[in-house]
Amino acid sequence: MNLAAPFAVHVQILQQRLEAALQSQYLDGVVISAGIPHVYFADDMEAHFHPVPHFAHWCPQPGPHHFLVLQPGKKPKLVRWSPQDYWEEHVRPQDAYWCASFDILEVPDSRTGWQSLPTVGRWAYIGPETAIAQEWGFQVETSLLVSHLDWDRGIKTPYEVLCLEEATSLAAQGHLAAKAAFEAGGSEFEIHIAYLQAVQCRDVDLPYTPIVALNEKGAILHYMYKRTAPRNGQVLLLDAGAPHQGYGSDITRTYCTSAAPAEFQDILRGMEKIQQQTCQKVHAGVSFLELHHETHMAIGALLIETQLLRHCSVEEAVTSGKTTTFLPHGLGHMLGIQVHDVGGLQKNALGEPEKRSVQYPRLRTLRKLREGEIVTIEPGFYFIPMLLEKARAEDTTGQLNWPLIDKLRSCGGIRIEDNVHVMANGHRNLTREYLP
Repeated sequence: MNLAAPFAVHVQILQQRLEAALQSQYLDGVVISAGIPHVYFADDMEAHFHPVPHFAHWCPQPGPHHFLVLQPGKKPKLVRWSPQDYWEEHVRPQDAYWCASFDILEVPDSRTGWQSLPTVGRWAYIGPETAIAQEWGFQVETSLLVSHLDWDRGIKTPYEVLCLEEATSLAAQGHLAAKAAFEAGGSEFEIHIAYLQAVQCRDVDLPYTPIVALNEKGAILHYMYKRTAPRNGQVLLLDAGAPHQGYGSDITRTYCTSAAPAEFQDILRGMEKIQQQTCQKVHAGVSFLELHHETHMAIGALLIETQLLRHCSVEEAVTSGKTTTFLPHGLGHMLGIQVHDVGGLQKNALGEPEKRSVQYPRLRTLRKLREGEIVTIEPGFYFIPMLLEKARAEDTTGQLNWPLIDKLRSCGGIRIEDNVHVMANGHRNLTREYLP
């Protein structure tokens, strides 16, 4: 895939957006840092480096200590840290597809990098070294500028869609390999290794730590371990993405074998239907809060259909919080240069927050979706012990079918997640193109 032309257009779009943001704050320009390494407390070991997201949005240059110098009417400048070093490799990206979009200045150390930055005019700084930046005369209180940039970042450029599409394609290969390993009786660790081999990626380079949960562990929403036992699981919940040029896909699938209880298999089929029906409702102007509420209504109906809930209407199941027992998290989130991308809780470019929902406090966005945004749609259905015990104590009329619930607790849970591009009159499901 030749990304040079789409990337050049991407930078032009970012430049136009930046000019408006700077003008709103009466700024002459902004310096964005790639970031600095982080060392663990009382240790000399560095954590795996992640660039400042605002830097990565403009430039795929890996590594710390670089700067972007951005101002209206001028070609973006990359101050690239390139030390003489025999401890680590510093590869010069002179032939990379994105290099032509920048004036590149190589510097041998970080101090020289700081000295190369502009000192005249009203310049803002975005990055972790605010004390040093303030000493050099930069404005470091940038919350309004960052809010403007975060708001703009929600609308993806064609280049960003291409990167997320490629990240989705790679993750789909991993999911298929992981599914095969699960069906062959693999442990969580073996399934995880199968995923990595298919994606051809190191653990640390993935956009997030994959969730590989067999059986009851699927009820832990952010389960991080990879057990070597048990094998031959009945249920697999796999939440894993893949990277491409700094962007990351975010995909979840739940599989079960014929050995899983028939009632759980019915719930899984029902959740697949609910997830796809929700995806079909995505378009510009639709309220994400309303999508979430409609998903809870559908789960209420599924609870009744599968006889997990009796003598209760769908509306009562939702208003009483019974559906929240089985779906305690939000429907999804913005996706982009960050997996949980920014701007979802903003009402506008000024950074005014959306009023949080009392009924659904876990939602990462509540407003109407805009054309060009990419969101995840990931309803879930879980048998979470602490939530079930609370519901059992409150279920004084016996509406919940506790013998059946107790039978299914060992299955853990279900989550199905696609990455969906919001269009003016509909949507494009990036995930289903590669992982039906």
